[in-house]
Amino acid sequence: MTNYPRIGIRPIIDGRRRGVRESLEDQTMDMARRVAALYESELRYPDGTPVQCVIADTTIGGVAEAQATATKFRRENVGLTLSVTPCWCYGTETIDMDRTMPHAIWGFNGSERPGAVYLAAALAGHAQLGIPAFGIYGEDVQDADDDSIPDAVRQRLLDYATCGLAVAQMKGTAYLAIGSVCMGIAGSVVSDSFWGKYLGMRNEYVDMSEVSRRVDNEIYDKDEYAKAYAWIRDNFTQGEDFNPEQNQFPERHEEWWQYVTKMTLIGRDLMVGNPKLAEAGWGEEAMGHGALAAGFQGQRQWTDGKPNGDVMETVLNTQFDWNGTRAPYILATENDALNGASMLFNHLLTNRAQIFSDVRTYWSPDAVKRVTGHTLEGKAANGFLDLRNSGSTTLDGTFAAQEDGKPTIKQWWDLTAVDCQAQLDATTFHPANVEYFPGGGFSTHFRSAGEVPVTMTRINLVDGLGPVIQIAEGWTVELPDEVATTIEDRTDRAWPTTWFVPNLTGEGVFRNVYEVMNAWGANHGAISYGHIGARLITLASMLRIPVNMHNVPSEQVFRPKNWLGFGTADAEGADYRACAQFGPLYG
Repeated sequence: MTNYPRIGIRPIIDGRRRGVRESLEDQTMDMARRVAALYESELRYPDGTPVQCVIADTTIGGVAEAQATATKFRRENVGLTLSVTPCWCYGTETIDMDRTMPHAIWGFNGSERPGAVYLAAALAGHAQLGIPAFGIYGEDVQDADDDSIPDAVRQRLLDYATCGLAVAQMKGTAYLAIGSVCMGIAGSVVSDSFWGKYLGMRNEYVDMSEVSRRVDNEIYDKDEYAKAYAWIRDNFTQGEDFNPEQNQFPERHEEWWQYVTKMTLIGRDLMVGNPKLAEAGWGEEAMGHGALAAGFQGQRQWTDGKPNGDVMETVLNTQFDWNGTRAPYILATENDALNGASMLFNHLLTNRAQIFSDVRTYWSPDAVKRVTGHTLEGKAANGFLDLRNSGSTTLDGTFAAQEDGKPTIKQWWDLTAVDCQAQLDATTFHPANVEYFPGGGFSTHFRSAGEVPVTMTRINLVDGLGPVIQIAEGWTVELPDEVATTIEDRTDRAWPTTWFVPNLTGEGVFRNVYEVMNAWGANHGAISYGHIGARLITLASMLRIPVNMHNVPSEQVFRPKNWLGFGTADAEGADYRACAQFGPLYG
């Protein structure tokens, strides 16, 4: 995507002339310019370029100027709006009436001509008209000539814009299913209704035979293939073959490396296209499917006879390759489209690579002690969740990149050559488990660094209700090598491993680690660097997806003001009622 959506900023003013409006023009337009400067300096699109803002041509004092601004915003590809005002204005005459994009209002907390009065009136109008809008209001009164943005207001402004941009960037793009349903996994039953009505995205489908057709007919950039293959063989360390001797086929390894390299190029080309293919006479294939995210079925119809997709999934989800650093391609294992959507949410909120994992096992302290003799301590003292995908995930999930001496997943434009090499050094690629993958290939293995703040999320579909989202903030932990090896041996040592401990609150399912595992709605989760649960809640409210479990502190939760009309004592219930009332954003 290059034509990114912009943020529309609407300076709202008291429409009364003969001195009132005139006295407020500079102050009102200055508020708009300050917010635009904040956004353009702090926020970036996935390609690393600064976010763009569009300010109304004039302040908005009535319906004519509101309509003129709406016309301009449609022309300028605005995907969300923020109204700002330091004063009283004409409520419903000045609000944005577009029901298909997010809206927020910042009312300046001043006593001379309080913007809070307009904020309250305009938000009441939004509630009465059924158009959700966020309210932003500073806690402390400021003087009229105070041009600072208080920290709490600044945070709300950034949270709103980050989530609104995520909504806008999904609209009109596609999810590409490469293959179909994997081993009866419900998440890989792609729901057109969910993707279309809630996210504004279309669904594209290709059979996995298209991958083999492109391999057989050499429908890929041959020059790039030579470069990619050389880079993979130079940089990917092949590890031990853990298969029993009768299932080891070293004579086929080179053939597998060549094949999975071609799969990687083809997977990317299927998603976003490649003009080089047109030069070779493959014009239709060069177009791609406009996919912001995709999934690869793999098991079993592909992997029973051909090399698995683990290298393809690992490389595309990683933020660097033979061409250098770049934004990740969101590609879900087993075509679990709901986990792909969860990864996409996380990615658009952070501009960072995402970990796809099986939510595999709860290890209690007693179980760890019995199996390994080790006593868990520190963050892991109450047990942990074994997050281990069956063969692939982003290399960024090693957390081998460093920021201020701490392990992290960086945004791709901040990655250094040292960071990339550290991730490669932390990873080995093992011949795939032939019992699972008879067609061969390679699986990715590393152990994620510990003491890293992360957020695990998952979208699930519930019949009669629709989508719900669950969120668990927590930390990665490390185990002594011999303990980790013993636990890995019970499943597969060739797979990537992340040990996760959710933050416990003492309430609901976050009473203990076991209850979090027991309440998780599916066998997969999307794991993001950082504690981003609050922004996931905000994004979910924009899309009208209720949150069925989370451990985010209540003071961080930020939803449209309309939600308070559905109750204040039970925020979870109010969220469900509001989402049901407003319905999907594009529904």
